[in-house]
Amino acid sequence: MPDLLATALALPGVWWLVGAIVAAGLVRGFTGFGSALIIMPMASSVLDPFAALAFLTVVEFWGPLPNLRAAWRDGTPREAGLLLVGAAVGLPLGLLGLSMLDPEIFGWSVSITVMILLVLVMSGWRCAGSLRPGGVVGIGTMGGFLGGIAGVPGPPVIMFYMASAQAIAVIRANFLLYLLGIDVLMIVLFLGFDLLDPLALTVGLLCAPLYMCANVLGAWLFDPRSERLFRAVAYIVIAAAAIVGLPVWS
Repeated sequence: MPDLLATALALPGVWWLVGAIVAAGLVRGFTGFGSALIIMPMASSVLDPFAALAFLTVVEFWGPLPNLRAAWRDGTPREAGLLLVGAAVGLPLGLLGLSMLDPEIFGWSVSITVMILLVLVMSGWRCAGSLRPGGVVGIGTMGGFLGGIAGVPGPPVIMFYMASAQAIAVIRANFLLYLLGIDVLMIVLFLGFDLLDPLALTVGLLCAPLYMCANVLGAWLFDPRSERLFRAVAYIVIAAAAIVGLPVWS
C-alpha cells in the first residue's frame, strides 16, 4: 500500500489532475453537472482509458453526497429514474466500445465530444414541450453509452435540460441525481468485471475529500436566481477543460 501511494503521488501530471478536481467540484456543486467534462480530459492525459474512468467514478461517487437531500427535494426523482433505466442499457455497450479504443483516440474523443456539446448548448437551441417517458429513457441510453466509452455521461442529458424551459434549480437537482446514479451503476459494473484499477482507486480516494469540500462550496455559492451566471460558469470551465485535455499537449 505505501508503494502504491508513492506511485500515485509521483504520477506525471497528478497535480494538474488535483487542480481539475477542485474546479470540477466547484462546478458540480454550483451547476449539478460538468465535473466529468472537466475531469476526463485531464484524467485521460494522465491515466489509461479504463483507469481514467475508474478514477472518475471513485471521485464522483463521494462528492455530491452532501447535496443529495436537497437534490431529492428540488428535483424530479421519477424523471431521473427514467434516465437511469436507459443508462443501465447504454453503459455496458459503451464499456465494450472503450475496450476496443486506442488510448490516444480515447483522449481525442473525450475532448471533441465535450467541444461539440458546448457548441450545441451555447447555440441557444431550446426544446419545445416535454418528452414522453420513452424519449427520456432514450436520452439516458445515449448518456450511458457516452459514459462507458468516453467517461462523459452528461452530454445528451445536458442538451435535454439546458435546452428546456425548466427552472435551473430543478435542472441542477436532476443532474445531480442522474449523475450519482451513473456512478453507482459504474461501480457495480467495474466490480463485476474486475476493472477497478488499484492505482486509479488510490488516486481517486486521495482526491475524494478535496472534491467533496469543493462540491459543498459550489452548492453554497449557487443562487437559483442567477441563470446567466449559472450557464456562463459551466460554459467557461467546460471549454477550458476540453482544450487542456487535448492529446496534442501530451
